[in-house]
Amino acid sequence: MAPIISIRNLTKTYANGFQALKGIDLDVERGEILALLGPNGAGKTTMISIVCGIANPSGGTVTVDGHDVVKDFRATRSLIGLVPQELTTDQFETVWNTVSFSRGLHGKRSDPAHIEKVLRDLSLWDKKDNMLRQLSGGMKRRVLIAKALSHEPEILFLDEPTAGVDVTLRKDMWHVVEKLRRSGVTIILTTHYIEEAEEIADRVGVINGGELLLVGDKTALMAKLGRKQLILELNEPLQELPDRFAGNGLSLAADGSRLIYDFDAQNEQESVATLLTRLGEHNIHFKDLSTQQSSLEDIFVALVGGAK
Repeated sequence: MAPIISIRNLTKTYANGFQALKGIDLDVERGEILALLGPNGAGKTTMISIVCGIANPSGGTVTVDGHDVVKDFRATRSLIGLVPQELTTDQFETVWNTVSFSRGLHGKRSDPAHIEKVLRDLSLWDKKDNMLRQLSGGMKRRVLIAKALSHEPEILFLDEPTAGVDVTLRKDMWHVVEKLRRSGVTIILTTHYIEEAEEIADRVGVINGGELLLVGDKTALMAKLGRKQLILELNEPLQELPDRFAGNGLSLAADGSRLIYDFDAQNEQESVATLLTRLGEHNIHFKDLSTQQSSLEDIFVALVGGAK
């Protein structure tokens, strides 16, 4: 099946010469949740703006369901819902009117039943007659999501959707996101909360300095790049690591009481078993052991740090 979004050699250079995007290539599959991670200024919002038709590319192509985003703007825009970072709402309008008006802006006929469903799904139904200025920041962000869903898009972009939202509201929103995915909506989100990407995304992409450093299945990415460690609490401290163990990912803690072994996550059983056998052969014994694996955040920090 063809990807619902296809980006090829996408570049964006502003009038002042700043190059925000540098040859981005990316396919987004139908029905997936793709999380884009990157620091401020990495190019995430610029890329989203181009796909949504808010900004023009300097080079390259973007197609949405086979339609070019520049040549077929109306066709592509009708397929997309966007939740921007900024809380841009009419403070003196009601929730109901704001969401209903957004549906009309996309050329859709009035459908009160759909608007009601969206508001109920986002726990906004009891606020439908409130003016937006009466809502908290978290509730206003929910209204932005409701506006983005008002015209029943096939693709939903969430640009830092939970920034400034408390933990309870954040979890509620992710339940809504999962429900949307089950209904067939493709979701692309940017976030600074890496644990959210780790929990909800199917694939993860890392952007820094206008370049897509990598994109891949979350589990495969962590298996490939995740660092695993075996920590052995020794029966007797060592003064130094024997030369025969040097250079194989094994190190001795500063106090000599622990051995720390970095090993290949894909061949962990063989490598760990081999190490333990060799240690026993050289009369190095341990009283306890534990393992730990790097998180998605560790991988992100290592990638972005290495790209600076």
